[in-house]
Amino acid sequence: MSFKKLNPYLLEMLERFSIEEPNSFQISSIPIIKSGANVYCTAPKESGKTTTLILTTLQKLKCRAEGNAPRAVVVVENKEKVLELYDKFFEYTKYTDVRLYASYKELHIDIQKSEIFEGIDILITTPTTLHKLFLLNGVSTSQLKICSIDDGDFLIQNSDYTAMLTVTQSIMKCQYVLYSEKLTPKLKRFEEFFMERARYVKF
Repeated sequence: MSFKKLNPYLLEMLERFSIEEPNSFQISSIPIIKSGANVYCTAPKESGKTTTLILTTLQKLKCRAEGNAPRAVVVVENKEKVLELYDKFFEYTKYTDVRLYASYKELHIDIQKSEIFEGIDILITTPTTLHKLFLLNGVSTSQLKICSIDDGDFLIQNSDYTAMLTVTQSIMKCQYVLYSEKLTPKLKRFEEFFMERARYVKF
């Protein structure tokens, strides 16, 4: 596999970043994620997991804005991770009309609700903040296509784990992709709840 089957805009951005060929993790993971299956992607640091997340998310959204409700949610550990991933996504979306939104507990929840209501495509947030938005009807999942969890090893923390389970019970239909360094029994247990019939990419 090469990157050639990706959206032409993404190919242009990869060329801009001098990324010519996918690495072995991306060769294995991208086609499976593109198929629409739920996927556990397990690989060490610096394996290209975050780049894979960005590429497959934007591929799913066809690199364009649409509607008002988020079509992709990306869940990370904390504010620092939210802002870091926002910046990485922005490098790929700055020449498109795709609307990114960074959401975290330090930002007043009413401000988040009103800004999300104006229309976004990709919501980058934490499990507990996403749960709070759900409780306050601050985000609609009616258009949601994909939910990715970046560096999901942090979900061993009970508060994040419980928030993730609660949130996914409120989502009717969506593809889930969980990226982590290790597939722990606790993460594997998600298969009983929202990672049904998940496929595995292990490195």
